[in-house]
Amino acid sequence: VQLQASGGGLVEAGGSLRLSCAASGDAFRLYHMGWFRQAPGKGREFVTTISRSSSRTEYADSVKGRFTISRDNAKNAVYLQMNSLKPEDTAVYYCAAALPGNPYYWGQGTLVTVSS
Repeated sequence: VQLQASGGGLVEAGGSLRLSCAASGDAFRLYHMGWFRQAPGKGREFVTTISRSSSRTEYADSVKGRFTISRDNAKNAVYLQMNSLKPEDTAVYYCAAALPGNPYYWGQGTLVTVSS
């Protein structure tokens, strides 16, 4: 599948944003999906993943309780609801996909900037 993230922007600390990722292709339901991010001057890091059936999710400690991942297999889409945003959440956010047993790959990212 090919991935296109959207929904980024500028938000004040404490605010919320919802990112979306549109996936092309017919096999979306076969992929685990996730979000990764890369802050300025830092490496790409794991944020969250969701299993193919949405039965299992995982979150980085830094976003637990604030971010929620979801997916809609009928729409070939995955979402990231981000609440209580902090300046340290500023990063380019990448939608990611992986077939079971394979590494994640990313599409184009969307920039999220959180002002203090």
